[in-house]
Amino acid sequence: MPFTSPILPPGEPAPASTPYRGLPPKTGDAPMADRRFRIDRSAATEEFGLACQRIIPWPGGDAEPPVGAMACFLKPGGDSDPDCHNQDEIMVILGGTGSVTLDGRPESPFRTGDIVVLPRNQEHVVHNTGDTELSWLSLYWPLREPAIRTDNETGDEAGDEAGDEAGDETDNKEVAA
Repeated sequence: MPFTSPILPPGEPAPASTPYRGLPPKTGDAPMADRRFRIDRSAATEEFGLACQRIIPWPGGDAEPPVGAMACFLKPGGDSDPDCHNQDEIMVILGGTGSVTLDGRPESPFRTGDIVVLPRNQEHVVHNTGDTELSWLSLYWPLREPAIRTDNETGDEAGDEAGDEAGDETDNKEVAA
């Protein structure tokens, strides 16, 4: 069951701790204002046929979060490179219009304000169908892609592949869109 945070009536106690509530502050922690940053196209780097700005995890964070996030920017008329990973992903469309192809099947178009679900292990390509830059926030989980063992692998090969996947950021959503 997905985590949902209920809106509490006035005066009701806060819910039980999550992995981020109740963490002791780091010594010398900066005020919250110093930990703020903006989604900004100029902070993005080219990956997977589009521009990506890493949002979660952020530099200087202590505990590794269970999810990853990045802002993505795709030029008008552009297509992302094909991507497939063993992680669930949602796209929160921030601006523009587009569509996605899942495992070779075109899906319904989307626009600003839509949320698009990209199931794990399905190849996806994002298309900008508009005349302005398409931007979205990609949220994916788990943060690190779990290794997949096939029946054709021996124990050593599977272990090597799992180690490669954990250490090679180009093989997982941690750097994919």
